Amino acid sequence: MKSKALVEALNEQINYEYFASYQYLAMAAYFESAGLSGFASWMRAQSEEELFHAMKIFDFMHDRNARVKLLAIKEPVAEFSSTLDVFEKTLAHEQAVTASINALYELSLQEKDYPTQVMLQWFIEEQVEEEKTVQEIIDQLKLIGDDGTGLFQLDREMGARRGATPENGNA
Repeated sequence: MKSKALVEALNEQINYEYFASYQYLAMAAYFESAGLSGFASWMRAQSEEELFHAMKIFDFMHDRNARVKLLAIKEPVAEFSSTLDVFEKTLAHEQAVTASINALYELSLQEKDYPTQVMLQWFIEEQVEEEKTVQEIIDQLKLIGDDGTGLFQLDREMGARRGATPENGNA
């Protein structure tokens, strides 16, 4: 990989993916403390998926003989006002990740780095799915409102999600 700017930006994206994992783990901890183990399980799976994303870029950079530089991970937000608040923050975070991936793709176009463009296409498609999924959860939470029975049912459904890894075909 010849572009120093692209290597630096990919290293920053690895950091962002690790931060996302850490943030989702903090959200899982919030849900555990609130007695919502299904939501906690969903967030743990999300955390694992973000680690997979970081490693996908990590491995890609090594395949291209680029130097990976791991950066400090900032502290995640750990306090939330409600389940809806958590998912609204999740959507905002995913939208920021989408913007970051899009900026990386734009840089790869400017640098004429075709392999990076191909690799980032996977992330672009992934982000469409991420935002859609979180928006659907927000919509359901808004429909439920203050109904504890509805929240209990959604918590059970959320607990059925499994982590996204290549082994289970969800990555």
